[in-house]
Amino acid sequence: MSASGGTKAIVAALAANLAIAVAKFVAFLFSGSSSMLAESVHSLADSGNQGLLLVGGKKAQREATPQHPFGYGRERYIYAFLVSIVLFSVGGMFAIYEGYEKIVHPHDIKHWYWPVGVLVFAIIAETFSFRTAIKESNTLRGKQSWKEFVRHAKAPELPVVLLEDLGALVGLILALGGVGMALATGDGVWDGIGTLCIGVLLILIAIVLAIETKSLLLGEAAGLDAVQKIETAIVDGDTVTGIIHMRTLHLGPEELLVAAKIAVQHDDTATEIASAINAAEARIREAVPIARVIYLEPDIFSESEAAKGPDREAAPGGPTSHPAEH
Repeated sequence: MSASGGTKAIVAALAANLAIAVAKFVAFLFSGSSSMLAESVHSLADSGNQGLLLVGGKKAQREATPQHPFGYGRERYIYAFLVSIVLFSVGGMFAIYEGYEKIVHPHDIKHWYWPVGVLVFAIIAETFSFRTAIKESNTLRGKQSWKEFVRHAKAPELPVVLLEDLGALVGLILALGGVGMALATGDGVWDGIGTLCIGVLLILIAIVLAIETKSLLLGEAAGLDAVQKIETAIVDGDTVTGIIHMRTLHLGPEELLVAAKIAVQHDDTATEIASAINAAEARIREAVPIARVIYLEPDIFSESEAAKGPDREAAPGGPTSHPAEH
């Protein structure tokens, strides 16, 4: 996985979550707090999620094969989608079940200093992990807001780690609040309420992750800035006079497919057109280095055809054309 995949952030989150999961489970054994049990499962699920992201990054580096000629870049999207499923099922649903049980059958919290101490430690550790994820993300996000970065990032690892760490921090605060209220009032129901809130939070984060990674799995076009750079690079104003239409598609976070029909002069020779296409491909790769698969088809520009608009029957995802009746 490249640096843009956020490997440093993933490893930092994995190390923090493994240590925190053990500490939380020990605190649960001594205190009987359902919030601590839910949080220990949450941290364990997060650790598994970071493992999935690392596996996905490794598998995505495999060379292309005849069966998969465009490579395995989308493996990273698949494993990121699996993360959302694990977060929903293992983390969210378990916490909701455990919270419901403790509200119906509340228990007193024993040895209160265990859960409180572990939660404070976990908040500090998660803060460092979250800080690493923010630092890694800032190198890529540019002028985008955090919402825009999560929605439009083509590499799924950093948005996943950011949302996981944010959810972990908020979950820890909810757990601390539930334990604190249970100790203050002597009513174990508050511990169950805190656990229930953690479950709802995790499910909401899982839904956001699922929506964003689903869009990547379906195939997203290049960003507006990249598209503009490609369009500028294609046209040389001499042999290539314009772009009739163009499609871009992310084959992976760091691999872009570019397919375009370009306008050439009607009296250009085949040699001139071939040279112009080769030059255009070189300019595209210089302008947008991740544009690794490029198909340029020359055609004679026709104003009358252009006036008809794009041919939706021939476009990917357009209306299904029906064969002519014989």
